[in-house]
Amino acid sequence: MPLNYSKWDQLELSDDSDIEGHPNVDKKSLIRWKQRDIHEKREKRKHQIAYLHNQIAVNKVLLPRIEEIHAKLISSSTSSPSAYFNALVEKFEKNPSNEGPPGADTSNSEMTYDGMILSLLNQVANEVKDALKDSSIVESEKEEKLVKGLSDGVLRHIKGLKEAIQKEEKELETEEKEQKKHITMDDLHDGFDTHYVPPKPVPTSVPTTKIGNPKKTATATTTEFETLNPQASSSAPTPPADDPEDPEEEGESVPDMTLSLEEFSKLPLFAYERSFRFIQDHPDVIVAGASDALLVAAFRAQNGANPKYAKQCVHQSLLLQYCEKLGSDGVRVFFKKMISGDKRAEKVFVEDVEKTYALLKHRVKVSNEEEAAIGGREQIQLVPESGDQSISFNVPDGPPPEELVYEGPDADSIDIEEVRKALQLRWDVFQSFPKKLQDALKENSLNRVNKVLGDMEIPEAEDVVQQLDIAGILNFADGGSIRDETGKSGPTTADLAD
Repeated sequence: MPLNYSKWDQLELSDDSDIEGHPNVDKKSLIRWKQRDIHEKREKRKHQIAYLHNQIAVNKVLLPRIEEIHAKLISSSTSSPSAYFNALVEKFEKNPSNEGPPGADTSNSEMTYDGMILSLLNQVANEVKDALKDSSIVESEKEEKLVKGLSDGVLRHIKGLKEAIQKEEKELETEEKEQKKHITMDDLHDGFDTHYVPPKPVPTSVPTTKIGNPKKTATATTTEFETLNPQASSSAPTPPADDPEDPEEEGESVPDMTLSLEEFSKLPLFAYERSFRFIQDHPDVIVAGASDALLVAAFRAQNGANPKYAKQCVHQSLLLQYCEKLGSDGVRVFFKKMISGDKRAEKVFVEDVEKTYALLKHRVKVSNEEEAAIGGREQIQLVPESGDQSISFNVPDGPPPEELVYEGPDADSIDIEEVRKALQLRWDVFQSFPKKLQDALKENSLNRVNKVLGDMEIPEAEDVVQQLDIAGILNFADGGSIRDETGKSGPTTADLAD
């Protein structure tokens, strides 16, 4: 089967092999001349095509108007054709229309359609007047010959206009055919244009907020006495043992509501179709932590006396949980059952919503009662001012021994009796503390001591801190000072509904 190369016929290749050079002219100049000649002819053809389009358009507007004038001149209903012709000429001269071809300067009356018709009518009138100057024509026949001359002159122009249109259309067809023989830059256009905009990535989880548990502080420092026999007087100060099981020391991350979740939480109860459409349009609500964020919002709404919104949040949270538990295709499976009216599945879900909301109400009530019991009472707590400091406790093992011996370069300047009095004071103060506080001090646990102080009334706790400072039991590793922060900040608690 022969190959068909006709699709390449419109390509005008830059082949200079057919250019015959001249001994006195270099080939590069000949090539440039030929290129310029091709571009000049191409540009001339382009202007000629535009000119022919304009001429044909103008002539097609003028032709029906001139045909109408000729029809009235030969019509029997026209009482005086010559008077009609003169009135028409006078109208075009005194009150012409400014309608003209696109792009023409219509301020010049000759460039308007009425101006062009006026020029044609004047030409016909002058030709008829010249023909009637013959003296051999009888006066009674002049009117008849005038009308006949006017109608014949207009008809002649009509025929000429039709011939001009046909000729111009034929020439236009030839020029356009020649233009289409070769592909030029003007023929190039965008077949299609596309821009890929990657979709926004769906978040894997909702954002969270870290919640800490700040406490009221009362920090203290004391002057330490160097004992002569530390084995008998007191135990060596060691860093406080942190209680890893104390949940108040650890901050908790609470999931936050996103804009999509807030809108999702406001959908009506049991409106499964609306919830399904929303999830399809906003896949970012099916992410880790979304159901927990809705439960937190429900807890806050119930606590803020907005039970309707709280129940809506519970409903939407359980809806997401059910979709998650049903697997990768859980959204479709869950909503197919609910929208189709599966009574058994719908009953289970509705009962779960009511049960969870009732549990939430109870949890909020208990939380408010707990806050009412302890939330209004201030506490005294011992907290280091910075991470570089540590609080320890110099707990005496018993009263000072009868014989105290101090060995050191400044032994002469130390009053043994004053040291004995200080050690005895430390022991007496320690013995005056409640049993729970003594046990906490012996464990050298700051958390245990703070718990005991938190159970005391403010005056009693302040007196205990003052005695700890005076007796030298309270010790800061890197120095510090007692600063009263009571009343400035309270303990923060966060209640979560499981």
